[in-house]
Amino acid sequence: MEPESTDNSIYVVNGMHPCYKSHNTSYIFASNPSIICLLLCIFLGSLSVVTICGNLLVIISVIYFKQLHIPTNYLILSLAVADLLVGLLVFPFSMAFTVTSCWYYEGLLCKVRGSFDVTLSTASILNLCCISIDRYYAVCQPLSYKRRINDCVIGVMIFVSWGVSALIGIGIIIAGFNQGKCEESCLIDALISTTLACIFSFYIPVIIMLCIYLKIFLVAQRQARSIQSTKYGATVSKMEKKATKTLAVVMGVFILCWTPYFLCIIFQPVTRDQTPVAVVETLNWLTLSNSMLNPFIYAFFYSWFRSAFKLIISGKIFQGDYTNSKLL
Repeated sequence: MEPESTDNSIYVVNGMHPCYKSHNTSYIFASNPSIICLLLCIFLGSLSVVTICGNLLVIISVIYFKQLHIPTNYLILSLAVADLLVGLLVFPFSMAFTVTSCWYYEGLLCKVRGSFDVTLSTASILNLCCISIDRYYAVCQPLSYKRRINDCVIGVMIFVSWGVSALIGIGIIIAGFNQGKCEESCLIDALISTTLACIFSFYIPVIIMLCIYLKIFLVAQRQARSIQSTKYGATVSKMEKKATKTLAVVMGVFILCWTPYFLCIIFQPVTRDQTPVAVVETLNWLTLSNSMLNPFIYAFFYSWFRSAFKLIISGKIFQGDYTNSKLL
């Protein structure tokens, strides 16, 4: 089935899409893709596979090893589930759009892709918000931490995060935001129409998290000076600071990956020139890569996650009961 030449002319001519070829005065999807097109498909497919495998390691680790059954790790588990769903659901749709320019079933593709994008990105950032709250009580109010942050509270946090995210994602479809067609650059129109959603699902939560982590940093500095005299206090302080530092890095990487995308969205309506689809697609893939990076951050900072990953990858957990293993 060949596309109409007008469907993708703007995208292809302006962006010189590697998966299209010139045919008379129009551009059509190449039946025999070029090497660059094949490499693009392989690269994007590899990102999806790495994202799925990396987050599966995190999910299996937290569920299987009892040592990792702590409130903070349950929030990390929820974040990993969001990242896993990005690899399973968002990557294929985004890859289809990147390769075919929203050619097949553009209406449904754009709606579903937009809904998944918004739902899972909102879920990620709300989970990060919950993690920052967990870290606030762990560092700023350590004596009441176990009483305030228990499994029930964590469960409510996770439920609210996913519930709000789903409502926002479904709301975008119900409100008819993602109604653009390919010849109208459906992705660009969707980005412009969701500016208000971006403010509530990205900018406000990020500002809240930055304020919380600034407060944590100031309190941690003050606590470090006051408890250095005791060995136990110093050990606890070191552990909490390391956990806070790691999760702050996770949030920092999230902001670095997502900020360019959301800045593009927020400033698009006030600019006269339309942002090239190739630029928006590049920024979109930068945001998606964040879901791939989080497991590597955990492995780099946490020795027990590295130990858990090794046991899973080597297949030892299938050869015996390692649930109570001491992860170093």
